[in-house]
Amino acid sequence: MSTNKYYGRRRRSSPLLPEGVDIIVESPPFEACSIMDKFLVYASSIIVVGSPIWFYGGIIYLFRKWRHYRELATAASAKTNNTTTSTNNYATSSGESSQESSKKQPPLSQEEIQQSSLDYEKYQRLAKRYCVALITVIVLSVWGPHRSRKVGEFLGVRKWRLWDAWLNYVGYTVLHDKGIEGQASESRTPRMNNPQVVDNDNDAILAFVPHGIFPFALAFSCLPQRGYEETWGVFRPVVATATKLFPLVRTFIAWMGGIDASRSAVSSALNLSDAVGIAPGGIAEMFETYPKSGFHRNDEAFRVRNGIFKLALKHNRPIVPIYCFGATKMLRRVQLPAFIENLSRILKISLCLFFGKLGLPIPFRQRLMYVMGKTIYPPLDIESGELDEQAQEMHHRFCDEIMRIFENNKDHYGWGNKSIRLV
Repeated sequence: MSTNKYYGRRRRSSPLLPEGVDIIVESPPFEACSIMDKFLVYASSIIVVGSPIWFYGGIIYLFRKWRHYRELATAASAKTNNTTTSTNNYATSSGESSQESSKKQPPLSQEEIQQSSLDYEKYQRLAKRYCVALITVIVLSVWGPHRSRKVGEFLGVRKWRLWDAWLNYVGYTVLHDKGIEGQASESRTPRMNNPQVVDNDNDAILAFVPHGIFPFALAFSCLPQRGYEETWGVFRPVVATATKLFPLVRTFIAWMGGIDASRSAVSSALNLSDAVGIAPGGIAEMFETYPKSGFHRNDEAFRVRNGIFKLALKHNRPIVPIYCFGATKMLRRVQLPAFIENLSRILKISLCLFFGKLGLPIPFRQRLMYVMGKTIYPPLDIESGELDEQAQEMHHRFCDEIMRIFENNKDHYGWGNKSIRLV
């Protein structure tokens, strides 16, 4: 049986950890986050997380500037073109009564005509510049050769100093909760006891819970090299189509080989034997928590749809459940009317008002502790006629495992007063 790359790294046990839990990546000390680290985190948060605000605000600004100078150019052109007509009319008005002549404006002087021509050229030139800038920004935001996985590899984006700053800021930690030794695992099927079956963990689907307002848990697990090199290795993240509205986020996702959240796109990636990571709660999950009515501040919630398990069965892929403690506390949201939530689900866009430090899109400093649970394996015999039932069975095992690793590790994280529920 092949070595499981998720669990084959350095392990350390600690008397403070629950029984059966090993440290894969130890949390950096609090002081490891330097002033420069904080500066990089704050600046990149405003630039990346706040990109919908400044990007679309910038487009509106460029459009209004273009329209403003176009109107000024049109007015200057009309003023110049009407000069000849005004001169002729003024000349023919000499035979009219003095009362009618007094209503007519005298013609422009030669200096005023020349100034109007210069103003027209200036306004026309500025209008063209803003028009070119507007078109360039829009085109580059939706298409461009810079959005390529090869470009990301060429730039070495996964090794940027920026990501070390982020991992120090969130105290990046990874644990493996394999359960009490000798305890039967409900998450494993006879596949584990059958030496004739190849263990294909290397192509597992990594399922990160919870999603959060912004999927920091998924982002930090796949983008920084330090985030994956000692844990699950390189994988392609599955992201919502709505991320296209975040220009810079979309570029980083393209550099990582991101996959659209449509079933066909994910299935194509699995056909290529790519490792895939997903936050199965999606947009709907982020609304099902505090401050929504019926939820307490100490309530944690998660939501998992059956689609991921049907894909796992179709492609015979195991699923690794991973709970990220702290992911829901990095940003806070304002509870909006219910119709906004319904509209978000229809449009598949997270329409929510959120904030961080000082009311800005800067995440609060919250330690992120990833806990990997026991792998959920598909059954040995996958029957097409029983796909729904088998997917539902994997769904139940997955939810049970998420709840187990949450309850088993919440005291170690400092969340002993919190509870979790499936929504």
